[in-house]
Amino acid sequence: QVQLVESGGGSVQAGGSLRLSCTGSGSVYTFAAYCMGWFRQVPGQEREEIADIYTGGGTWYDDSVEGRFTISRDNAKNTLYLEMNSLKPEDTAIYYCAAANCPWGWVNPHTPNAYTYWGQGTQVTVSS
Repeated sequence: QVQLVESGGGSVQAGGSLRLSCTGSGSVYTFAAYCMGWFRQVPGQEREEIADIYTGGGTWYDDSVEGRFTISRDNAKNTLYLEMNSLKPEDTAIYYCAAANCPWGWVNPHTPNAYTYWGQGTQVTVSS
């Protein structure tokens, strides 16, 4: 079982950068065994996945963030990162990290119900 805590959110002007972190509790092996994702949610809208990273390091990005955001993980530190550059006002949302069981051959459907464990969320606000 993994407990996740996000940090690094805040307010920034358009064009700026932020780095989000998501630290997992539990053993190093446990964290390393999960596929990890970043989601965001605007009030009144569905939670959407924007990036994920497999246990082997393979990554996926939504078109809305590709080229601007970078997902990475440090299993030795039980930590997931999201480097966000060239931020836009439409990136304003609550950002969540999540962990998914991902056995060999699993294909991520990029939906919230694919993930088992969630952080509490961190607010990112981008002003124009």
